[in-house]
Amino acid sequence: MAFRSATTTSRPPPPPPPPPSHQDSFAPRSKPWLLHPNRKVRNLVSISLRNLSLAPPSPLRRRGKTIDDDAVPQSLTSPAKLVALREQRPLEHSRSSSDLRGNSLQAVAEDALTFDQDRDDNVLNVSNGSPKSKTRPNGAPRTPQRPVLSKMRRRSTLEWANATPQRRQERLENVTSERMADVFFSLHVDGITESVYVSETIERTMNPTFRHIDWSLCGPGITRMDHLTLRFWIKRAKTQNWKQLLEFAISLPSLQYLGKSLDQLHYALPENAVVFHLTDGVYTSFPSLSSYVPPPTGPPARSTSARTLPTASFDALLRLSKLDDSIQDALVTRDKIAADLEALLKTNQTALTDRDRVPEAQDRLKTIDYAKKTVEKQLVKARKQQDEKRASLQSRRDLMASDLNHRKKQVEETDNARPELPLLRDEHKVKQTAIRSQRRRICLDLSAIYPITPHPSQHKHPLAFTIRTLYLPDANDLDTTTTSTNPTTLSAALGHTSHLIHLLSFYLRLPLPYPLHPHSSTTTITDPLSLLKTAASTTKTYTTPTSLRTYPLFPQGVPRFRFDYAVFLLGKDIQILVEEGFGGRVVDVRQMLPNLGYLFFVATAGEGEVVGRKAGGVKGLLGMKGVGAAGGRERRGSGGSEGSWWSGGVEVKGKHQQASAVESLRRSAKGAGGKKQG
Repeated sequence: MAFRSATTTSRPPPPPPPPPSHQDSFAPRSKPWLLHPNRKVRNLVSISLRNLSLAPPSPLRRRGKTIDDDAVPQSLTSPAKLVALREQRPLEHSRSSSDLRGNSLQAVAEDALTFDQDRDDNVLNVSNGSPKSKTRPNGAPRTPQRPVLSKMRRRSTLEWANATPQRRQERLENVTSERMADVFFSLHVDGITESVYVSETIERTMNPTFRHIDWSLCGPGITRMDHLTLRFWIKRAKTQNWKQLLEFAISLPSLQYLGKSLDQLHYALPENAVVFHLTDGVYTSFPSLSSYVPPPTGPPARSTSARTLPTASFDALLRLSKLDDSIQDALVTRDKIAADLEALLKTNQTALTDRDRVPEAQDRLKTIDYAKKTVEKQLVKARKQQDEKRASLQSRRDLMASDLNHRKKQVEETDNARPELPLLRDEHKVKQTAIRSQRRRICLDLSAIYPITPHPSQHKHPLAFTIRTLYLPDANDLDTTTTSTNPTTLSAALGHTSHLIHLLSFYLRLPLPYPLHPHSSTTTITDPLSLLKTAASTTKTYTTPTSLRTYPLFPQGVPRFRFDYAVFLLGKDIQILVEEGFGGRVVDVRQMLPNLGYLFFVATAGEGEVVGRKAGGVKGLLGMKGVGAAGGRERRGSGGSEGSWWSGGVEVKGKHQQASAVESLRRSAKGAGGKKQG
């Protein structure tokens, strides 16, 4: 993988050091699933950045050595270090200890002691490198006394150690903010100017872990590539512009496998370390991260100094021996007590077992008692259900017996009425024929009372009709008609139509889904099936549910939409009469008078003559002139026969031709008009 710095502020990771030795090698890691040639862009799942560093690059140095004053050779024996070394207390040595200090520390201590001796006595024993006056008579080293300094030593604490908690928090936030930044990355491929993927921005972070990369918008020409360019962009809190931190030219086959996840890494990563998450694990761009691990701690090096090393005193060794004996006695006592306890437990094992069984038996007894109560409750419930089922079965048996007796009676009645069935069937047919004839006559009378005739403007509007000389337009033409025609005339025409439909529903025995309340020009219609959504003002006007469901068939002083809806319901009533009463079909519900004319045409059609009205009269009219002693008027059928009828208050006798009810009504109307003129 090639690496190049894009800007002067970018900080590339340090170059890897030489390969580690055999002693520094790690345990073998798990192998990746993907072979080197099979690593493609589509296998890249996510990218992480660890140990974000925003400082400028430092000069190359050997890894494992800190940059401080110790790196300067002449600083090993600086005056400040010599004073600090004099303050150190020597370590007490035991019989199993060795020199706890390294050779370098011993050399520095020897130089420090030499410096003190030269300053005090200017005499140095060069045989073993230690001052003459620093040993006891038995040859043991003597602890050096702390000298009285004329000048105070430098403070080794931080300058803000005694600061307030607020100051400490501000300092901590300032330190962390200098190391944190907003980070995102972009991926680029050769041949495409724009980036193929831009990640989300993670704010104020040092170790950003980005979301999974979505390759669904990229074609196979990109996802099958094995190399791409990665760029990291950062923005600090105090700046407004984005800067490029790193730029990598990545070759996926050359990545180094680290493991299944970052949790398996037990060593520190370098600064600005880029970790690639593939489908089979995590990879990095360096040959190995083992070179960044500090070398393992080995056994202490043997001292090559010729001087005699001090050891433990006799008193210390004696105390250790007594302590060892005491420990051994304690172990023996512990084993003896454990054996005695084990024997005691074995002796009283039966009693202990019985004591442990008592709570178990009590728990078992409680469980059995609870189960017994539960079973008793279930038994009572089952018996109750059994009694209820027995009572239900008995009631069903009684009902079946009574039903059987009823069916037997029905069968007997049917057998007894079977001889009369042909006569009843013939009588039923005769009554049906009579009913149809009477309905035909009634429809003729209604068509004469409410004549539906063509309008004079029918040459312009073929379906324009009038009812009792009042023009009733279609539902579509109501807007234009109400402006050009008197609304009272329109209300009267709708009232005649409603009254006619109301009468037909009774004579044809067809209940209307939308009942009518005919009151001439103030007729209303009710919709019991649905309720229209109305405004608040309408709800205040119509306070009861019945008034809300009642719609006017007159346009004066009512909301327009309620009048239009009432006309629509009237058309639906006409449709029900045509389809249910005579099996016809209505083409357009809005054509009210044409549909009524079609209904009269179908209702009055039939074979034979129209039957006459049955004889009848009013008892109060029996004393009038012209009324016979029999108290009634004879009415002949349409076939014509000898008889008499009344026409304009005059009894006419003789044999007459066929006369319908309509002609009788016309004669009566003419007779009434002649009387008024006389």
